[in-house]
Amino acid sequence: MIKLTKINGTPIVVNAELLETVEATPDTIITLTTGKKILIRDTNDEVIRKVVAYKNEICGRITVVPQDRNG
Repeated sequence: MIKLTKINGTPIVVNAELLETVEATPDTIITLTTGKKILIRDTNDEVIRKVVAYKNEICGRITVVPQDRNG
């Protein structure tokens, strides 16, 4: 589970295993595997860091390699 903040300031806790996509439009929208979309204040990078920290906690150390933003 990761802690995020809805766009209206309400804190929420999301099951990181249900995250399907994270989009910046410029606000951040997360889409869950259930199809539910949530508008949040956290940036894409913050969500990624929180998911990586969660995965590290339950699975052991993992490394994220930054993607080339041009392709």
